[in-house]
Amino acid sequence: MIEDISANAEQAAMFLKGLANPQRLMILCLLAEGEKNVSELIAATGIPQTSMSQHLNKLKDENIVDFRREHRSLFYRLEHPAALKIMTVLHDEYCAK
Repeated sequence: MIEDISANAEQAAMFLKGLANPQRLMILCLLAEGEKNVSELIAATGIPQTSMSQHLNKLKDENIVDFRREHRSLFYRLEHPAALKIMTVLHDEYCAK
């Protein structure tokens, strides 16, 4: 039992670590409103292309976001059910104000 709790706590900590970054939270706040392409995310946040790619890759590696390709554009969306729930609350409390 304690091993399960410990493993789950470790997994939750890693998940939250993926969220715990101001730039990633800005990205996720925008994605909480719906799917966005990379250009929209850059324009809305002011995050440079190189940094945006790094943040999106981190979020993708953590299975927090996923994407689809449409010609040359990548469209990102929140994928992880827990991230969607958390970002809905954070969006209401911090992003929408």
